[in-house]
Amino acid sequence: MKILISGALGHMGRAVAAQASAQGVDIVAGVDAATGTCDFPCYASFDALPDCSGAVLIDFSRPEALSPLLDYAVRNRLPVVLATTGYSPEQEQEVDRVARQIPVFRSANMSVGVALLKHLCREAAKVLGESFDVEIMEAHHNRKVDAPSGTALLLYDAIKDAYAEPRQAQLGRGGRDCKRQHNEIGIHALRGGTVTGEHEVCFFGPAERIRLCHSAEDRSVFASGALKAAAFLADKTPGRYTMEDLVTSAH
Repeated sequence: MKILISGALGHMGRAVAAQASAQGVDIVAGVDAATGTCDFPCYASFDALPDCSGAVLIDFSRPEALSPLLDYAVRNRLPVVLATTGYSPEQEQEVDRVARQIPVFRSANMSVGVALLKHLCREAAKVLGESFDVEIMEAHHNRKVDAPSGTALLLYDAIKDAYAEPRQAQLGRGGRDCKRQHNEIGIHALRGGTVTGEHEVCFFGPAERIRLCHSAEDRSVFASGALKAAAFLADKTPGRYTMEDLVTSAH
């Protein structure tokens, strides 16, 4: 397998490169607006990047890089693994449009463990029903720019779809009139230090509480998942694929 890394000089880009080298995966090139050194050719923009036909593009960059990245992928018919978070609704629509032309793997979290957490949260919401209040808490390092995390929103989407009546996201609480409403799911973001990623979902019921948690202890878990996604995507037809598709294909 050959890969092209977008965001190659960032923390996650370097983690992907390290995992790829350890697995014998061929890194044909990288793209990053920052300056730095790496063991493969790295270009400042997709405009400067030569044809990398036959590779899978893995993106751990920033939302503003999406359009040029997708333009390049469509032009060169490359499958794309999108692991960047913080996309706007309009950007998600852009991803949907491009997925009609090339295979696109889109996930806010590349951990197989988080995919399992998402499944467990959805099932818990179905079983516990309307009598339980749901709150989501997430913690990340002090350099993370988007809040709440893409994973917290991923979990929120899975949980709210389990209810017949809509449950709105409540992003934090503050003020003197913030009594919890029944039709909401609280989402709370913590930022500090070097936390790789922690997510906890609490189901508060009458006289009992259920907590479902996931902690990422090292970025390598996300890099490994991205490489698994790239291998999964290599022979796929155009369409939008998720971690659930990857997990299902393993059984």
